[in-house]
Amino acid sequence: MVLKIRMTVLLLSTLALGQASKPPESSAPSVAPAGQAAANVPADQENAGKAKRLLEQAIQALGGRAYLDSQDMTQQGRTYSFHHGQPNSAGILFWRFYKFPDKERVELTKQRDVAYVINADKGYEITYKGTTSQDPKVLADSLRRRAHSLEWVLRKWLTDPSVAFFYDGPAVAAEKPAEQVTIMRQDDSVTLYLDAGTHLPLKKSFSWRDPMDKLRNTEDEVYDNYRPVSGIQTPFSITRFLNGDMSNQRFLNSVSFNTGLSDSLFEASITYEPGRPSGKKK
Repeated sequence: MVLKIRMTVLLLSTLALGQASKPPESSAPSVAPAGQAAANVPADQENAGKAKRLLEQAIQALGGRAYLDSQDMTQQGRTYSFHHGQPNSAGILFWRFYKFPDKERVELTKQRDVAYVINADKGYEITYKGTTSQDPKVLADSLRRRAHSLEWVLRKWLTDPSVAFFYDGPAVAAEKPAEQVTIMRQDDSVTLYLDAGTHLPLKKSFSWRDPMDKLRNTEDEVYDNYRPVSGIQTPFSITRFLNGDMSNQRFLNSVSFNTGLSDSLFEASITYEPGRPSGKKK
């Protein structure tokens, strides 16, 4: 009987010593080797992180704070329009005034006697006849392009906490090696192609569905001939494509930033309606 009790005590002591030799459950977590820690990062987080780093490099290449903090821009150059990839004009002189985020004025011809003004979501056409509302389809196209412009994507989209980032891998854009990144917000997205060497944007692409025929369209914009202006790298050649066909090309002669454009430059009041006698506004 005594032997049995001693054996029982010895067994309990051995178990107690075995448990005491184990580290406490609440001890600090062990640190995995660097390679193992990197391997434990979810692939989607690593992918999103690379996309964000590439976008940060692009912003720095464009000018960093000088680019992000610019308030207005003035451009002068010549614009060419195309239909199904074929030129349908000899080129028109233009002056473009843009005040971030939603004010724009474009003046056309050497006499600057035709102008298009966008203020927030309102559009106006100004000619020798007076001022009228911009054609609804033309205005919708302009507002869509503004919402997907490089300025809005890099200065507004990236601050939206709901935005998702995707690194799509190496690519080729404007016949140059590039890194492809997609920024997605709700059911909308923009894809940027960033120069693999300079990190400057080479191309921007987005798709949209036409509300009339329900067909899906893709619009691309290619940037070239970058030059520094007031600390901001600025493309002096911009080419736009619609469904693979060239639709517009702009060559800039001069660009200036932060000249203090007045809000009055973007104000307009309707003075006539097409098809109605002058002075009899509905």
